[in-house]
Amino acid sequence: MFDADAYLDRIGYTGPVEPTAGTLAALHRAHMLAVPFENLDIHLGVRNVLDFEHVFDKVVRRRRGGWCFEVNGLFALLLEHLGYRVARCAAGVVRSDEPPMPDFAHLTLRVDIDEPWLADVGFGDSFTEPLRLEDDGDQLRAGKAYRLERGGGRVTLLQEGSPQYAFTLTPRRMPQFQRMCDALQTPPRHFTDGPICSRLTDEGRVSLADMRLITTTPAGPIERELADEAERAAVLRETFGVDLGGAPLTRGPGGR
Repeated sequence: MFDADAYLDRIGYTGPVEPTAGTLAALHRAHMLAVPFENLDIHLGVRNVLDFEHVFDKVVRRRRGGWCFEVNGLFALLLEHLGYRVARCAAGVVRSDEPPMPDFAHLTLRVDIDEPWLADVGFGDSFTEPLRLEDDGDQLRAGKAYRLERGGGRVTLLQEGSPQYAFTLTPRRMPQFQRMCDALQTPPRHFTDGPICSRLTDEGRVSLADMRLITTTPAGPIERELADEAERAAVLRETFGVDLGGAPLTRGPGGR
């Protein structure tokens, strides 16, 4: 049974729950403020699996974060429980500074209310509130311009003019993502290089990249190197609300 009350409490949301565009935007932002994007299980030697009970326990009950398959998959279930129509879409990351990834390397969401919207709480530093899917102009979110371009049967998301990922609108089922979920946990992959944890803040974003803590505000980024594993564990608890119970981030395929 889906415990929506526990989920809403996890993301600190106390507003209306009727399926409207305003509610969707508020839920989207609340989720990104509360639940970090993170790949820590890979570096704890724990396999990420797309089982609802496992992911719900991890994100809601144990107050962890997750990567796109986990947090967008769970967010889709919450929205469906609240009365939204949701399609899970397969995407390939196409950032210019990274090699292109195949489809199913990212999970994003089409949400239909009075019009179709693109929702995504699992792509790190990205749009903070949903985008109008049929709007081909710039859409401002938290001071950044996003655009959705169509071509070749795909939709490409651009942030400040730079491509982020491309997807089709074909509805997919969660088991279809498991093969790529497994592949992305197998070296050599970006997610196996080192621990990542990143969360939206009211001022910008705070991110942990291996042993670097990066705090971004309108004034610019501030970066510092963490001294040791103990300080990293303290940052995860105090800044991200993630308590690993003393387990070191050294057991995954990218651990040192």
